[in-house]
Amino acid sequence: MALKSMKMTLMVGATLAALGAGVTAFAAGGYDFDYKMEHRHWGFNGMRGAFDKAAMQRGYQVYREKCSSCHTLEHLAFRHLGDKDGPYYDEAFKNPNDNPFVKTFAADWLIADIDAETGDPIERPGIPADYFPPIYPNDAAARGSNGGALPPDLSVMVAARGGGADYVYNLLIAYGLEKPEGMKLSPGVHYNPVMEGGKIAMAAPLTEGLIDYADGTEATVEQMAADVTEFLAWSADPKLEQRKRAGFATMVYLLILTVLLWFSYKRVWRNVEH
Repeated sequence: MALKSMKMTLMVGATLAALGAGVTAFAAGGYDFDYKMEHRHWGFNGMRGAFDKAAMQRGYQVYREKCSSCHTLEHLAFRHLGDKDGPYYDEAFKNPNDNPFVKTFAADWLIADIDAETGDPIERPGIPADYFPPIYPNDAAARGSNGGALPPDLSVMVAARGGGADYVYNLLIAYGLEKPEGMKLSPGVHYNPVMEGGKIAMAAPLTEGLIDYADGTEATVEQMAADVTEFLAWSADPKLEQRKRAGFATMVYLLILTVLLWFSYKRVWRNVEH
């Protein structure tokens, strides 16, 4: 009876495995992409991990000069750039609304508003309290400007994709590889083995020397991809470092409390016979 049950279990497992393989092949279009994801060491991973402030600043520059032409950061306000642990935090300006960098970046954007006197729609320079504005007036306009594809919001992209930062980084550097034999691409569609199905509407966004970094860092494709990924990892979880500090402090507190309770227990019960 046990042998029969074991055989049945093996048969079910084999069937599910075969079905899983079939789904994978179908999702990938039946092509062997032969691409190995590159796993980088991200400093913000781990119990005591933290973001690289310089990398975040370069990443914001990449976003502003390249990515912002299509992609929004709808969950992020300009003042968040100057928050504690943010890319432009400055202890001299505890209130990010007073941070000159934040003010400059905000003013670099135009925000749709209403004239208080006439009631007419206007555009004004941004202020720290404003959220990053939409790039297009609506989804239809966004699709019309991008060959029918809707550019995704990037503010939580790292958290929303399986693989997190590694996924975003590899997606940006995996262009230019030869597509599998037999794969056909429609006009305006590009090959990228990291994208599900290997097809993506976005052309390669990064090229060597595209950005003139303010700190003089060489703008290789890998460097820009890593920097903008660092920035987007922060935008997806701006409170990450605060949570880690709180968690670490809590663990230390609990450890000390455990030791004190142990010694208290030994002291209270030291004369009690067992």
